[in-house]
Amino acid sequence: MTAGLRLGPLLRYVDWETASTATVWVEADRPCTAVIRCADGASGSSPTFAVSGHHYALVVVTGLTPGSTTEYEVLLDDHRVWPPENHGFPASTITTPPVSAVGATAGEDGEAGEDAGPTARIAFGSCRWAAPPAGGHTSVRSDPVGPDALDTLAARLAADPDAVRPDVLLLLGDQVYADETSKETRQRLAARRDLDEPPGAEVADYDEYTCLYDESWRDPEVRWLLSTVPSCMIFDDHDVIDDWNTSAAWLTEIRSTPWWHERIVSGLMSYWVYQHLGNLSPAELAADPLYAAVRATPDGTEEVRRFAAEADADPTRTRWSYGRVFGRVRLLMVDSRAARVLDEPQRAMIHPEEMRWLREEMLSTPGSFDHVLIGTSLPWLLPPLVHDAEQWSSALCRGERGGPDGRWARVGEYLRQRADLEHWAAFPDSFRQLTELIREVGSGPDAPATICVLSGDVHHAYIAEPAWPAGDSEGAPDARVLQLTCSPVHNSIPGPLKGAFRFGWSRAGRRFGRLLARHGRTGTAPVQWRKTDGPWFGNQLMTLTLHGRKAALSMVQAKSKRTGPQLQKVFDRSLTNDGPSTFSQSTKR
Repeated sequence: MTAGLRLGPLLRYVDWETASTATVWVEADRPCTAVIRCADGASGSSPTFAVSGHHYALVVVTGLTPGSTTEYEVLLDDHRVWPPENHGFPASTITTPPVSAVGATAGEDGEAGEDAGPTARIAFGSCRWAAPPAGGHTSVRSDPVGPDALDTLAARLAADPDAVRPDVLLLLGDQVYADETSKETRQRLAARRDLDEPPGAEVADYDEYTCLYDESWRDPEVRWLLSTVPSCMIFDDHDVIDDWNTSAAWLTEIRSTPWWHERIVSGLMSYWVYQHLGNLSPAELAADPLYAAVRATPDGTEEVRRFAAEADADPTRTRWSYGRVFGRVRLLMVDSRAARVLDEPQRAMIHPEEMRWLREEMLSTPGSFDHVLIGTSLPWLLPPLVHDAEQWSSALCRGERGGPDGRWARVGEYLRQRADLEHWAAFPDSFRQLTELIREVGSGPDAPATICVLSGDVHHAYIAEPAWPAGDSEGAPDARVLQLTCSPVHNSIPGPLKGAFRFGWSRAGRRFGRLLARHGRTGTAPVQWRKTDGPWFGNQLMTLTLHGRKAALSMVQAKSKRTGPQLQKVFDRSLTNDGPSTFSQSTKR
């Protein structure tokens, strides 16, 4: 019987250093050899590997032409399966940057000269609940959370061949919702087990996780978009469970349940297969011992299961964080969930080995990058009241008021779990370390033009800019530093929370936050910040456009119109005091 394409293709990695290789991920319905065949003669092939009865391949495509766009097709055992007949979408393509991306430098006085490399357009967002609206895929007005920004972007790009596409799409967490399933998924789960037994309507194992990816990536528009725009991904809490790894008390409680071990192991297994592998370069794949072991056996389930169980038991055994290069743009995607240290005296957002890796990556090649991007699902800079509340609860839990076993410590833990107080601010030492690292990287003659922290999670969007104290002996960085938060892609936020976030940014909220900080004896923050724009609520995406030492930022929201969902521009502005018209290529919307 002929093999069929179950899911994909997803264009994951495009090499900006040689501009000649890429990777494409597929899931087939049986064992086979997957082939990617490009119109310009580039190609690649790989036999599938098996995990829990599912068959996958990550194909390395070689021989691509720098500075080109080429159509490609997918074959399984020499039978073409993509694009399907009567597809209705443009051809899937692989676009490579011109060779000037390699070793390019900015022009004199920071201007973008001819050798400054190609423009990099980086779109990002998080929190995409993929469930279809109740009336079916096309019934946009029946969607309880409004039109999907990713779906709407895909439809627009498919309809307009002249539209400028992102060079990469950063998905900053909650690509799937293991704890918030749709009616259709619940029906599939109910056919397998009794939903009155824990974990109820949440996913329980690897096979049920595959249902979530089916629902998310089989959406026709999104499926086409992911086949032609490269993507980088990192998990957040809902990829496993709401508020994953909030605290040691949280972890102790959930580990006492009979269903948690299978859930966390399956969550990490599926993340490795569906998201993490595609984040890696061909060289990193070739050096990955687990990937080699899985490909060398007819069934890699036990190998992946053992790896996931060990990664959960000891976060230092693996690294989910990774780096990418886009010409003179450096991206570092940071795991701010699985890499945590939860023991109260040593509490850290990322464990010391991970922080050491991040520091080395950010400082290793001074002067090589005009822009540094830090992708972390959780914002570094929050509304000031929320920041102070998280620092306050953390201080109470470690015993600043009455000791670690006192009443205030119990209050702090209760509030931490009930109010989701578990962002960078809830890990004060890690917050200070990241703040100091950003200042160090952004200071001196080799500093990049911008350092942007890209985040999601909080179901609204905003721009915040830090300011270091005037009397600080180290001084402010030379780079412009920004917190860019964009969430959700497709979800909602209750009305009371909208008001709470607005209050968190207000002067009254700041004053209340200072009272909490004083009560918790949290000390003076190493940096102050202000909201320069926002907050915005809705389904939205931001895009950074970077060329030489120039940077611009735009944001769109998906809106329901009589003719169907449309992207509405919220803003499009320079981040480096020179308008978008100065770019070598315009940003079309």
